[in-house]
Amino acid sequence: MIWSDTLKVLWAHGLEGSPNGSKPKWIKENLGWDVISIDMSKRGWTIGDQTAVVLDKISEIDDFDLIMGSSYGGLAVANAAKELLDKNLKLVLMAPAFGLAENFQKIGEEELDEWENNGFRPYFHHGLNEEIKLGWDFMVSAKKMSWPNINHPTVIIHGVSDDIVPIESSRKVAESNSNVELIEVEDGHRLVNSLQFIPIAAEQLLSKK
Repeated sequence: MIWSDTLKVLWAHGLEGSPNGSKPKWIKENLGWDVISIDMSKRGWTIGDQTAVVLDKISEIDDFDLIMGSSYGGLAVANAAKELLDKNLKLVLMAPAFGLAENFQKIGEEELDEWENNGFRPYFHHGLNEEIKLGWDFMVSAKKMSWPNINHPTVIIHGVSDDIVPIESSRKVAESNSNVELIEVEDGHRLVNSLQFIPIAAEQLLSKK
């Protein structure tokens, strides 16, 4: 590896994850990195809310070596970085939820109309093991923030068998942006068998001036 010191990493978990999830735990235990993991839902459930949480933490602590995010957290990190063009950020996004609005629109027009008319939609949160309510503002925010421009050096790790966020979303972003490198792995959405690619992604980013 090209570094000798412990890396300082900001971690943004996914929609159904938690600050103490398996990925930040693996990074701490196996790589020895200093991981600061955010409670992503403390402002709310929209991608706008969760992007604001990332921006708050970067404003508070601005010396991270890497900004990392998983799934919904990856999309939040990408949106946050878009607002920080003056900062030298390096991003590692794991199965980022690009195309969020399109993915939720797959529920169909009838369900979408009911969601908008009711103002909320029940959603079973597996991480909390309880039902939450997603307001219609979730979709309003998603339609505006599903495809942020990537202006910082970024490595995406995405599984070819992902059945939650299609890998085509990450391919689209990588193909249209010279700042982005995509590592395709033989794995699903949770990337449980591909965590060893995290230090590889870090090395690719940190070797760049």
